[in-house]
Order: sequence, then C-alpha cells, then structure tokens
Amino acid sequence: MDTRNDARTAEVRRDTRETRIRVRVDLDGRGDAKLATGIGFLDHMLDQVARHGMIDLEVECEGDLHIDGHHSVEDIGITLGQAVAQAVGDKRGITRYGHSYVPLDEALSRVVVDFSGRPGLAFDVKFTAGMIGALDTQLVYEFFQGFVNHALVTLHVDNLKGINAHHQCETVFKAFGRALRMALAADERAAGIVPSTKGCL
Repeated sequence: MDTRNDARTAEVRRDTRETRIRVRVDLDGRGDAKLATGIGFLDHMLDQVARHGMIDLEVECEGDLHIDGHHSVEDIGITLGQAVAQAVGDKRGITRYGHSYVPLDEALSRVVVDFSGRPGLAFDVKFTAGMIGALDTQLVYEFFQGFVNHALVTLHVDNLKGINAHHQCETVFKAFGRALRMALAADERAAGIVPSTKGCL
C-alpha cells in the first residue's frame, strides 16, 4: 500500500486527564517554531530541533505542571513522534539514516537516527545538574523514549563531553535536529524507493 505523504505535514492532538497537546509539523519547512509547552527551557530545546532540523514545528501543551513536568514532557515526545511518523509516510525516497556531532563550548554530543520502523533508544547522557530552568533533566530521556516509541525510529544519543548541563542538553537537541534533517532528506538516487532490502519500513 502506498502511504506517501507528498506534503510531509501532519497535525496530531493528544488529550488525556494529564495533558492536552497539539503538535503540527512540516518536515520540509524553514525551521519556524511556535511553542507553548509551559516549560520555558523545553520550548528553547524544541526551537533548536525546528531550526537545525529545518522543520516547521508548532507545539501547544496544557499539562499538570502543578504536579511536575513529567506528563507534559513525555506526552510531547509521544505526540511529536506520532506527527513525524504521519508526515514521513512510507519513507519512500528518504535517506533513512542521519547523524550529527554538535559542540557548544566545552560540551559535545552525538545523535544517530534510523527511520527503521523499529523503536529503540540508547541514551547515554550524564547531566551535571538535576534541573535546567524548570526542566528536570531526568525527563529528557522520557521525551526521547516517547518520541522513539511513536515515530518508530532507532535513536542513539550520546553526550561525549560536558560540564555545563545547559550546554549538554542544547548539544543533544541540536544534534537531534541535524540528524533528523539528514535522515529525512530526499535521496535523489533512490527516488520512490523504500530504503530497505525488505521493501518496507
């Protein structure tokens, strides 16, 4: 079945008793972002994904932040993953694999992604602080786990160096955006072809 999405856009809403979320993506955008997650530093990180991934991204979230940020951060990852999966369609003609190294002062991170159709996360980031602004750094893992499970990608995230937690996190999200951009780019030599020997992903 041909499930190509030539526009490569999607909008997903997720409503639970804990969060109400709307995410819209355009994978062939200009890096524009409209973000209102309720967590300022998460907005900043998603802005990095949009800008460096050249993805137009809108995220609105009303979550139970009076408890903590867990439900909001995880559910935004889930909803973003669902939107990316819808927008990419059956993956015909995409590069499939993407990787990026991004430095910021003393920090350096590497992110590698495969639009494999199989969810898998390897995450090795030892944050030097428990909080960055209002973002609990433990929740960065939860964001990526939610994304991976619903975008159906394999994702390796490694912070190779870093002293400042803000720098560690920012290099991770920038590298994630750049890796997505590479993986989602059209492969002109494989136009219309699913990049797998199985014939599907």
